[in-house]
Amino acid sequence: MSEVGFWDNPDNSTKVVKQLKILKNTVEPWEAAVKRYQELKELSELLESGEQELGLDLLRNVDNLIDELEKLEFKTLLSAEFDSSNAILSINAGAGGTESCDWVEMLLRMYSRFAERRGYNVKVIDILYGEEAGVKNATILVEGEYAYGYLKAERGVHRLVRISPFDSNKRRHTSFASVDIIPEVEDDIDIKLEEKDLRIDVYRSKGAGGQSVNTTDSAVRITHIPTGLVAQCQNERSQHQNKQTALKILKARVYELESSKKEEELLRQYAGGKKKIEFGSQIRSYVMHPYSMVKDHRTDYETNDVNKVMDGGIDEFIEAYLKNSKRA
Repeated sequence: MSEVGFWDNPDNSTKVVKQLKILKNTVEPWEAAVKRYQELKELSELLESGEQELGLDLLRNVDNLIDELEKLEFKTLLSAEFDSSNAILSINAGAGGTESCDWVEMLLRMYSRFAERRGYNVKVIDILYGEEAGVKNATILVEGEYAYGYLKAERGVHRLVRISPFDSNKRRHTSFASVDIIPEVEDDIDIKLEEKDLRIDVYRSKGAGGQSVNTTDSAVRITHIPTGLVAQCQNERSQHQNKQTALKILKARVYELESSKKEEELLRQYAGGKKKIEFGSQIRSYVMHPYSMVKDHRTDYETNDVNKVMDGGIDEFIEAYLKNSKRA
């Protein structure tokens, strides 16, 4: 950063400053913990018998230091290549019509509340509302340190069991929604999208109830023909911005696909063809009737406080998943 001309390239300087911030936030808390440990150790050596109040204060400080160290130790679980990146989160309704669309909207609120609690910024990239209520599918960008590292634990199918508010007979319904998470990749990532491989469609942005939001056809959908992957954006201010955002998402999805292919090949070579079961499998159940329970089927972690979970309190589920993945 001290080199001459460093600030002449805004894109590169922004990237380096962001990387520096992440490294500082990793190193400085450990240095502060070591310093505090040394201070407490010196204090304990000076402690004389009979100084009960000072001894209790020392124990409280030791307990606080242990809590801080446990939090720092947990951060070592977030050491994969893109864990520190922003996250692109997509939610899609399963079979079930209005029920599933309402479930998608509930999950969208849950993840937005989780992001707010952690001080992350949430930006809606694309959203398609249901015909009667709820949301058919939505894509949001979650911006913040380790957003992808935390939210990658949510990839999979989420199941809801409840008494339907849309059923006049008050019957119990089961709804499904799939959640997909990919990291927001930098522009210099080693993936090139050839123009001949892209099909770009422009359409009019739609709001709830089919009402037109924009007076011009500004929404953009881009299809990567070789893979069939699709990315779309309708919430930016112009067609050009929508196109750039859609291209960024598509690039991330193509990169994720290539990475997963390499991982599957390694699994075939070294694990006798065993593959991970992720998307399409039920990872978590949210039961609101006849009892209250949220259970993660990968870790067996569960809680009876459904309201807390639906209000964004999913930290314990994420921590259990990351710890379990590290052991595996």
